[in-house]
This record gives sequence, C-alpha cells and structure tokens, in this order.
Amino acid sequence: MGTPAAEVEIDARQARQLLAAQHPDLADLSIVPIASGWDNHLLRLGDTLALRFPRRKLAAQLMLNEQRWLPQLEKRLPLAIPAPVRIGVAQFHYPWAWSVTPWIEGDTADLAPPDSNQGDLLAAFFEALHKPAPADAPRNPYRGVPLSERADAFGDRLARLRDKTNILDERVHALWNDALGASNDTAPTWIHGDLHPRNVLIEKGRLTGVIDWGDLARGDRASDLAAVWMLLPQLESRKRAMMACRSVSDATWRRARGWAVLFAVILLSSGLVDDARMVAIAERTINRLCEGP
Repeated sequence: MGTPAAEVEIDARQARQLLAAQHPDLADLSIVPIASGWDNHLLRLGDTLALRFPRRKLAAQLMLNEQRWLPQLEKRLPLAIPAPVRIGVAQFHYPWAWSVTPWIEGDTADLAPPDSNQGDLLAAFFEALHKPAPADAPRNPYRGVPLSERADAFGDRLARLRDKTNILDERVHALWNDALGASNDTAPTWIHGDLHPRNVLIEKGRLTGVIDWGDLARGDRASDLAAVWMLLPQLESRKRAMMACRSVSDATWRRARGWAVLFAVILLSSGLVDDARMVAIAERTINRLCEGP
C-alpha cells in the first residue's frame, strides 16, 4: 500500500515535444523535473510556470476535474492555486490531458511549518472555499463522505499497524468513535479533499499556496478541516483557526478530528512502506490531536 507505480513516465524531452506541438511559444523555456507524487509528474517550466502530467490512468479524470473547476475557484481564494493557464491533450506516446499551471513559490508545509500567526489565514481559506458546490461538481468516494463509510478502511489500516506502532492509543480511538457519533449537520460544500502538509506551500513562515487538487469534490467540509491538526504545530494557532471559522459547528469539528485520525492512519500505514515523510506527518498529527483543542 505504498506509493503506486507510474503507468506512464514522462521526461523533459517528451514534455518539450508536446509543448512544441501544442504550445510552441513555451517550447524553448527550461524544463526541470521536480517531483513525482501518487498521481502526477511535476516539472518546472521556465521561472513562472509548471507542467502537470498524470502518471496513471486513475489520475487522468482528476486532471480533467482540475482543468474544469480550478479557474472558477481561484477567483475567491486567498491563497494561490495551480489553476491551468494552458491545457494539453493526448499526443505522441502520452495518453491523457495535461496542464500548464503557474509555478507557486514555497516549500511544502511538512518541511517548512507555518508560523504561529497563520491560523487566521488558514481559516480564511476554509471559509472562502467551503461554499455550496453545483450539482454537477465531482463526487469523491473516499473524501467528504460520511465517516461511517470509511470505517471498514479505517479498521483494515489499524489491523496492519497493530504490530508496527504504539502511537494509536486509546485517546486516538476515542476521537475516532466520537467523530462517528457526531451528527452531519452541514450541507455539502466544495472541498479540496487532500489537505495534508505536502499539498500546502509555505514561504518565510507564511501560507502561500495549496496544490494538488485532484480530489476536489462536493462533500463534507470536515474532511478539509482536519488540516488544522495536520498543518498547525502550535496549540494557540489551532485555537485561533477554529475560532476564526465562525460558520463551523461543534459537530463538524468533531467529525474533523475523526478525519484527521483517518488521514493519519492512512499516511502512517502507507508511509511505513516507502515514505518516511508521510510517517512523520502522521505522527505529528496524532500528537497534536492528543494535545488539542
């Protein structure tokens, strides 16, 4: 259950060939491979642009979702997002749609944690994003759904972790069980769906951008609010963020803690296979949940 293998690889030479055929005015810019995540290859294009190519078939539809919806969402968000400025199509040996997006400066939040005063900005991002989504917005079977629908997956992951870690103690189980019992008292909204620290960028202690929107969907905002414990190291910063989210109910915060537990368990079980950074994110999240609020 570690990082899935790429079904299609792409290098700078292939990316330049696609650019030359479809966006020739960009084809002479420098191209530098940056990262390969679960879903996409990321390459830097010149100084101000990036290229995103799905690396497996499952991610190809997620790319189409980004291309359709991010240009609409970016207008109201207080943080930069990689809304595409150009769109590419399948050609030569590459089989799927791909995007040219702005390059957003910053390091990922697991390597460069936000300053203690960033809770208010995170809350402003939540409040701006979590608005009603249209009926034809994407649905995600894994994010923004009732937590009860994720209970079997949670149990499976716990079983795998039983002999590998002792961090998942009775306090964590209590938070999960309490979240399962919390009422779902809010209408579905837009959600990012995957707000772990490697999808949030920080520059000089300040939140600058939110990337990797493949899981965006119409769903329960509580799954995004879990980021309070995943992103903010300081107890006071988490308290400020929660106070600033004036439209969030107590029941939604209870569900959010459950989502934070679920994400931590998922990252821990996957990270122990091949990604120490994910393990560190999971352990920090659990420690913050136990600290509060």
